[in-house]
Amino acid sequence: MIYLDYQATTPLAPESRDAMLRWLDGPEGTGFGNPHSPHRMGRQAAAAIELARDRVAALFPAGGQVIFTSGATEALNLAIRGSGTKGSVSVSAIEHAAVLDTAKAVGGAHILNVSKEGQCNTAQDVPADVRLIAVMQVNNEIGTIQPTIDWHRKAKENNALFLIDAVQAYGKMEVTGADMIAISAHKFHGPKGIGALWIRDGIELEPQVTGGLQEGVRSGTLSPALIAGMGAAAHLAKEVRSEDAAHTEDLWNRARELFSGWELNGSADARWHGNLNIRRDGLDVNRLMSDCRNVMFSAGSACASGSGRTSHVLEAIGLSKAQAKSSIRLGFGRYTRLADLDKAAGAINQAAKDQGL
Repeated sequence: MIYLDYQATTPLAPESRDAMLRWLDGPEGTGFGNPHSPHRMGRQAAAAIELARDRVAALFPAGGQVIFTSGATEALNLAIRGSGTKGSVSVSAIEHAAVLDTAKAVGGAHILNVSKEGQCNTAQDVPADVRLIAVMQVNNEIGTIQPTIDWHRKAKENNALFLIDAVQAYGKMEVTGADMIAISAHKFHGPKGIGALWIRDGIELEPQVTGGLQEGVRSGTLSPALIAGMGAAAHLAKEVRSEDAAHTEDLWNRARELFSGWELNGSADARWHGNLNIRRDGLDVNRLMSDCRNVMFSAGSACASGSGRTSHVLEAIGLSKAQAKSSIRLGFGRYTRLADLDKAAGAINQAAKDQGL
């Protein structure tokens, strides 16, 4: 099988797996300790967590703290719900459902529009009572890079907090400044089930899960294995970021050649080049996926797959429902080989040709 769905999840780095194993059982079965226990095994587990926290923090801006969560969805909920209840929340029209649905759930949601290129620029008003602005750094469906530096500045001008969903950016590029930033380990070759919320110093949040408050504003026993795996993945991403970027650029250039007959959704330039969202008018995507069952790619956001709903991101950039439903997303990166990309493109293009396209 050929895996081309890096926006949904990434392959686990061997270094991350090795780091996790130590804290699943460890030497002579001593690595399973509760990191909140005061005895030796607990202290060892707690030390592993703090090492991982430092490694994760190394890819964030200075002047903040890392709070471990079960993933980016929980981190975003903590940021949106925990930062206040008075005032409105402005979010871009192409945010992940974890932001859009949560903003709507807390009330006072205001939707910021985007251009046909897939960028949300600051040449639009926000409500006078805005308390929080959320704009993701890299879109998960079309890969467009958002002007988060400009939005951070606009948030400050409006006395609002600024939240970034950096799930698709962290480990791949510099994460820009904000008041709160959410990430998920499995999007940068770490394990699933662990993420983090970075909180700028001086920001206070109201806990959304009460109990032991082991993370200060978040309750629950931490998993040394998952956190160690996340820390190892972050450490590796920092070390090989330039090599990853160069390899991804090679893949992007080759993919653009291989799919030259397809229309690109979103900007080609202001974009993470590990994301290729393309369409062929009239394409039956379900049939295409069935015919190419050995190639793993997506018909849209993994979170919406199977829902039957048209991508809200593709509609937001002006595509018709028919165009959106004839689009596919290919994602690639560190462990993708050029030869695999060539083989996958051959299968996809042939399957499209078999549909008369």
